[in-house]
Amino acid sequence: MVSDIMGSLGAFGGGFLGYLVPFLFVLTVVVFFHEFGHFLVARWCGVRVLTFSLGFGPEIAGFNDRHGTRWKISAIPLGGYVKFFGDENAASAPDHAATAAMSEEEKRDSFIGQTVASRAAVVVAGPLANFVLAIAIFAVLFMSVGKPIASARVDSVLPGSAAAAAGFKPGDLVTAINSERIGSFSDMQRIVAISAGEPLTIEVERDGHAVTLKATPQLKDIKDAFGNMQRIGVLGISRSMAPGDVRTKRLGPVDAVSQGAQETWFVIDRTLSYIGGVFAGRERANQRGGPIRIAQVSGEVASAGFAALLHLTAVLSISIGLLNLFPIPLLDGGHLLFYGIEAVRGRPISERAQEVGFRIGLAIVVMLMIFATFNDILHLTTS
Repeated sequence: MVSDIMGSLGAFGGGFLGYLVPFLFVLTVVVFFHEFGHFLVARWCGVRVLTFSLGFGPEIAGFNDRHGTRWKISAIPLGGYVKFFGDENAASAPDHAATAAMSEEEKRDSFIGQTVASRAAVVVAGPLANFVLAIAIFAVLFMSVGKPIASARVDSVLPGSAAAAAGFKPGDLVTAINSERIGSFSDMQRIVAISAGEPLTIEVERDGHAVTLKATPQLKDIKDAFGNMQRIGVLGISRSMAPGDVRTKRLGPVDAVSQGAQETWFVIDRTLSYIGGVFAGRERANQRGGPIRIAQVSGEVASAGFAALLHLTAVLSISIGLLNLFPIPLLDGGHLLFYGIEAVRGRPISERAQEVGFRIGLAIVVMLMIFATFNDILHLTTS
């Protein structure tokens, strides 16, 4: 009995660490680059940086650099922040009382004392750093591991599917969709996935002849390799696994960066399409997860190898960068919204309006976190 209990505890502990370590790795890399983007541009603009923190809450370890910035690791590893001279808190809300007491020289070193353009550059640098990180990770993977390429050749057609209705046959090679060239099966999947209910003109090569087909992808709930449900458009075909139809190609630096940028844009485009689909009623909001889901997926992906974990890091980096650009006060996009209003008006919005905006933003962020965590728990209890 004791050995059974100890074995169960050991399995739980191993499973927990198997999720926790990859999760902390992914989150730390993404958060560090996001905040480092803010930090670098702030330094270039002459802003005094007081704190660079990975995590929130009590400090675990840290040091001061020669510029007086406190670099630290904090107890709650669910984010991070950069605090500038003149900020009231980690969200970069301005400390108006402290600013009023500053000398002109001190104001030049403060964040609030910068021009609108400089403040906007500092704010946008965080999300931009996330996108650059993603492009770099994809490029490194394409150069080292290679880019898997499966030809867009049809192996089988599911009876009753959109492909069957359109007249697809095994052996067809898809060459273009809506006049957009198709170079691989994944190219085709990406277009089809976001085109549920939309008629597509598909050009295929069949026995050496060009054939044009009309197909409308069907919206289906598909379970991925890790058990997560995705609601996407499908045609109902499988890819050919024959020799010559599947290969891995290592790319040169220029092509790798170009492909990395395309991969990054695809994730952005797919995310925005999903959000639009939620508001239009085509997508389900419960597909989005929070920290628990990220931890679970991180552990599962890590079991597939370090390259897979790096790929997840790139995708999460894009998601974090894009989320921060939403015009919600408290996020980077909310700051940009305030700066845009300031640029148009010629003066900042009132302290009271900023305070109300930050409170609304905090409420929205908290509600989103609660919703995402609820989805995570629901996913765990129903999977």
